[in-house]
Amino acid sequence: MKVLLTGANGYIGRRLKHRLLQDSEVSLRVMVRNKDSLNKTISNDIEIVEGSTFDIDSLKKALDGVHTVYYLIHSLASKDYEQKDRISAQNFIETAIECGVKRVIYLGGLGQKDSASTHLRSRIETGEILSSYSDKIQTIWFRAGVIIGSGSASFEIIRNLVQKLPVMITPKWVDTMAQPIGVDDVIEYLYNGINLQYTQNLVVDIGSQQMSYGDMMKNTAKSMGLKRYLIPVSFMTPKISSYWLTLFTPVPYSVASSLIEGLKSEVIVQNDNAKKFFDIKPKTFAQSVDQAIKEIENNQVISRWSDSFGDVWEKDHTKDIANAVFIDRQIRDIKNLDKQKVFESFMCIGGQNGWFGYDWLWSLRGVIDKFIGGYGLNRGRRDSCSVRIGDSIDFWKVADVVENKRLLLFAQMKLPGNAWLEFVIEDDKLIQSAYFYPKGLWGRLYWYLLIPIHWLIFGNMIENIIKKATN
Repeated sequence: MKVLLTGANGYIGRRLKHRLLQDSEVSLRVMVRNKDSLNKTISNDIEIVEGSTFDIDSLKKALDGVHTVYYLIHSLASKDYEQKDRISAQNFIETAIECGVKRVIYLGGLGQKDSASTHLRSRIETGEILSSYSDKIQTIWFRAGVIIGSGSASFEIIRNLVQKLPVMITPKWVDTMAQPIGVDDVIEYLYNGINLQYTQNLVVDIGSQQMSYGDMMKNTAKSMGLKRYLIPVSFMTPKISSYWLTLFTPVPYSVASSLIEGLKSEVIVQNDNAKKFFDIKPKTFAQSVDQAIKEIENNQVISRWSDSFGDVWEKDHTKDIANAVFIDRQIRDIKNLDKQKVFESFMCIGGQNGWFGYDWLWSLRGVIDKFIGGYGLNRGRRDSCSVRIGDSIDFWKVADVVENKRLLLFAQMKLPGNAWLEFVIEDDKLIQSAYFYPKGLWGRLYWYLLIPIHWLIFGNMIENIIKKATN
């Protein structure tokens, strides 16, 4: 069976891709914006189409000859995500019908439209659009609430709050009821949707036991061997709560505010179609938490919520870097060093490994970034030393990786311009370059004001990269 996976670089998409590759009966095709974002070993086993749902020609190419499609596309990272989601879904379903696709499998969110947040309402509207041609194409619409798994936005928030705050002053939304579900169970439902013996449209609500958000935090603390206390108060508005999450968790304000808005209404299962049509028994909340913690501790995080955030794919980095107005370049001779060890050294930069000196300055910049709505430093890394294109490293995004040669990071911090940090091994030289393309006068002033700091951190950085490679 020819199956198309969209959103293959997202949190769910990366995991579902691995599951589908285990099925020898499935011929897998993926649609991505940049084929280099896929792991080279996986690329050999799948068919790849570069494109997007806003490019009809590439969409037709991706859908041609396909039986079943997974629609895992969401534009939450964009300011106008509601409109983009509508256009994307409409383009997709119309083109799928034109190409003769038989089944669309979509993952949306639990909730009722009349009481849903803007974010959840957009997910519901997407499901309605994909389901609006029941006489021409079948849509299986899975609806999940809080997804618990290593790297999921929900679990990252809960884990960080529990880990950092022995006593939490919480808003009233901690009493809102939800039905969380483990990410492995979500993947199993989606995978089993391929062979479902049913021909009409179907909405399948999935979840484990009902519990409040407060109970989720308490149970997570218990799994982590911690004792935590929650003190609900009435003065914690959604805006204050969003800033609170932004400060203590990896998510930026834009994501925190969307999630907080969604917590005002219950997200619980509304039908029993999961039991009726699927032989799957979801793990308990505690089991899902234990599995997530185990993956984090063993560096086995397959995907993270931030994988698909940012416009790293749309940028022509080669052209943009060539036009950079300001460059801070450090060059060191490494002819007597093992080049692979030098490469491995700078590949470990960021996250818990730090920035090779003056980490307090990086931390200060991260705090400032958080306060002005950016990602900050506590987004961290998916893996302590391994990276792939699209991975996030604190407030940077991996734009390019060339084995034993190059690492290019694109800045996602709040800046009056665009910035890149590049490490290249060329002949017997290690070349470290910081590029900056300013926007207007303020962008230029920003660069000049930071020259003394750059002189400290970048010179120290390359020296410590080399020092690490010699150990």
